[in-house]
Amino acid sequence: MKKFILGCSMLLTLFLGCASILNSQEPYPPVFDNAREVVYKEIDGIQLKLWIFNPSGLRLTDKRPAIIFFFGGGWTSGSPGQFEKQCEYLAARGMVAITADYRVKSRHNVLADKCVADAKSAIRWVRKNAATLGIDPVRIVAGGGSAGGHLAAATAMIPTLDEPGEDKAVSCVPNAMVLFNPALITAPGATKNSEFESKMVLSGNRIGVPAVDFSPCHHIKPGLPPAIIFHGIDDPTVPFFTVKIFTEKMKEQGNRCELVGYKGEKHGFFNYGKKSNGPFVSTIEKMDAFLVSLGYLDPLPETELY
Repeated sequence: MKKFILGCSMLLTLFLGCASILNSQEPYPPVFDNAREVVYKEIDGIQLKLWIFNPSGLRLTDKRPAIIFFFGGGWTSGSPGQFEKQCEYLAARGMVAITADYRVKSRHNVLADKCVADAKSAIRWVRKNAATLGIDPVRIVAGGGSAGGHLAAATAMIPTLDEPGEDKAVSCVPNAMVLFNPALITAPGATKNSEFESKMVLSGNRIGVPAVDFSPCHHIKPGLPPAIIFHGIDDPTVPFFTVKIFTEKMKEQGNRCELVGYKGEKHGFFNYGKKSNGPFVSTIEKMDAFLVSLGYLDPLPETELY
């Protein structure tokens, strides 16, 4: 009789079953059958919502770790439905998993600095309400993909762009970051690649503030939350070398930052439904291991092999 660890792949097979492949474009507003909907912010007549996926058996007296995901879409479009499957998986593993809405250009005619303000507001709301959500306020993870990965990093690293009048006594800084092909360099000076900087650096008329005030890589310092980054090595939208630079700079400042590159993969490779869910499962496995290493998830159980 031998023992083996029940791996994420097996757990995901049981969890996902024969679920149908989703369309690449998630509907907006999203509709979830198994999530609680709450309004975390009202501004300019707009209600911004969180969808909370609770683990089975959650009690309000619990202090569960939580994760908040921010969708991608170039700060212009996108839907919180992008991270539904990640939320379902992590809730099944015992975390409170949340996917967040925020203002974007196409729906609300805002510049990208408002996206950062909303992301910060979302984390503040969760931390402020942790006691009534069954959440540990010092184990909150920020996650996201592409522009949403930028927002997750910005909540930890950008010292400005808060919503005016918001209570800054409640920290918007997450305790860890899980970033999927994130845009981490938006201003000149972080790379020696002039071609990249001429094409990819964002202009103030798109983001509403000087580019350096929006760029996580320009605000690296010691003491930042631990991070893991998943990125396609052949990503043409956010080049892989940008996250390599970010990772190196994080480590130079003594921060934990793990970079997982995927050969042959491009932007959005991690999304549910891509390539028979191979990349999705792989990133889930590695995210799970990262969260276990932080003590946010229990190790996967051992089972008997006869």
